[in-house]
Amino acid sequence: MGDYKSSSTPTHEGEQHLIAAARHIMQALRSSSFLTDDLRKTLSDLESHLSAIAAITESKTQEFSEFEKRLKSAEEKVFSWESNDQIMIWDSGPVEASNYLKSIDEIQKLIQNFTSLSVDEYGKHKELFYRADSVLQLAMSRLEEELIHILVRYEQHLEPEYMSFRLSGADIVYDESFVSADEESIEEASQRNRYTNESDDYYVVDLVQPLAIPHLKSIAKAMFASNYGYEFCHSFINTRKYALDEYLVVLGVQIFSIEDVLKMEWTSLNLEIKKWSWIMKIIIRVYLASEKWLCEQILAEFGSVSSFCFLDISKATMACLLNFGEAIAMGSRRPEKLFSLLDMYEVLADLLLDIDALFMEETGSFIRIEFHELMKSLGNLSKTTFLEFGNAIATSNTSSNPFSGGGIHPLTRYVMNYIKTLTEYGRTLNFLIKDQCIEDSNPALELEDRQGIEDLFSSTFYPTAHHLLSITSTLKSSLDSRSKLYKDAALQHVFLMNNIHYMVQKVKSSKLMFFFGDEWIREHIAKVQQHATSYERATWSSVLSLLRDDNQRSHSFSKASFRERCRAFSIAFEEVYKSQTGWSIPDLELREGLQISTAQNVIQAYRTFVGRISGDISDKDVKYTVDDLEKYLFHLFEGSPRSLHHAFIRRR
Repeated sequence: MGDYKSSSTPTHEGEQHLIAAARHIMQALRSSSFLTDDLRKTLSDLESHLSAIAAITESKTQEFSEFEKRLKSAEEKVFSWESNDQIMIWDSGPVEASNYLKSIDEIQKLIQNFTSLSVDEYGKHKELFYRADSVLQLAMSRLEEELIHILVRYEQHLEPEYMSFRLSGADIVYDESFVSADEESIEEASQRNRYTNESDDYYVVDLVQPLAIPHLKSIAKAMFASNYGYEFCHSFINTRKYALDEYLVVLGVQIFSIEDVLKMEWTSLNLEIKKWSWIMKIIIRVYLASEKWLCEQILAEFGSVSSFCFLDISKATMACLLNFGEAIAMGSRRPEKLFSLLDMYEVLADLLLDIDALFMEETGSFIRIEFHELMKSLGNLSKTTFLEFGNAIATSNTSSNPFSGGGIHPLTRYVMNYIKTLTEYGRTLNFLIKDQCIEDSNPALELEDRQGIEDLFSSTFYPTAHHLLSITSTLKSSLDSRSKLYKDAALQHVFLMNNIHYMVQKVKSSKLMFFFGDEWIREHIAKVQQHATSYERATWSSVLSLLRDDNQRSHSFSKASFRERCRAFSIAFEEVYKSQTGWSIPDLELREGLQISTAQNVIQAYRTFVGRISGDISDKDVKYTVDDLEKYLFHLFEGSPRSLHHAFIRRR
């Protein structure tokens, strides 16, 4: 029945023929002499119906003609630009763009009107419907081209400070023996390495010139109204992704696999980490924030479309950046990585609110989750690496030979500059290890250090301070073990005096003092003094004993005895001079202090002795004058061995 109706539905032209035929039959019937009154009335009624049908048919014919006329006009406008594809519509001025959009709007209305009519699918109405739809497709294709052209033509690049990466500072050099860096490089390394930037002010910028926004919105409105929203989004997303990819190339972003990262040499990897930290802030806080603003400006009126487009534009870039971070978090817990790990963690913590705002919709939840998980992984790795640093000190290679000259051991320099740099991350470390139980600390933590840390209990940095003290206690234990490699007890004290003094100076001159406290400083200054006193006893007690008359019977000594004592003292002094000029006290103030203290004791004893024997032996029997001795004492601890073997011969 449906097929029959469909195939027999009359067209406008068919209806006119039927009406004409019916009227012809009626006219023939009226001329018949056999017509009754009832039949005449029926024919009259039929005539009225036919007239009404004819009027309706005529109206439809006129309406159809009007539709065809309107379609032709719009069609001509669209076709005119198809034959002129070297010039873009929106480049030709607002009037041309407005007229083109009006033509599209007209086609949309005609299609809606066509669908409201009951037409024969093989008839002219259907033909016009398909024709209008074909023109609309052509217009939509042209709008896609215009959209891409406008996005490219009016694209704006970021300011110079967001375009290039510049690195300052040096890195702490690390190897398994802790002896790979000199003082200068370590001092440079103690300065926190950050990416440099003209300013830390980040703000949303216009990635497309503002004057182009109304054009893009008008194209979006026309395409969505025509049910071509998918096509708009496809072109918009691809164009913006290409722009983002180009910017990543400018920033120097490289795509590394997890295997690439894990195999990378540390120097290269460290540079990539610093670039990553800088790029993360620029991409998230400037570029993607600006990209989201652009999407909202153009697509806000279309509901979730704006968020969908932004997510599609940004997800590949976010995946690339997060994958690099995840590869780092999978790496080993080595001390030299800690500062870079903390930098990465702090960057993510700083960007947490930005990420949550950018991807607040459910569709972007996977990026939020991955971001949070990466931050957690980096935090855990940083915490473990920090807490295990003490073990790295304790297990560092100990040579069977003592450190030459008793100076400041590279291990001391390394550790103190390492923890000095860590103070820059104090709040972050404190947060990461806040739940670390104090009973789990290193057993090397000395009693006075434990008492000192209690004084810092209420400090904001208490957990970090506790572990830094634990590290220095481990260092002191290691230094004690290394000092025993010296056969000379005096040199053991010089070695410990040097290294503890270095530790104190690093604490006093940096933020470490806020972690260690005044009591720790006072106690370790006292230790330095104790070792200085012990040095003097170990070195000079036996030497000066040659000048003393313990039995108070100096008058009983003969001239020969005085000469022998002078000779023995000179030999002992020369031995001390020969060895201890080669010993090293790098700190000038510490060296001069010990030289003065030593000179006061030695010179006073020598002056007394020489004065007492001056009447018994001649001057030529006294090898060194008091002035000579004082001058020679100030040659000690300069790190360059000297000899006095020929001094007496030359003087005589």
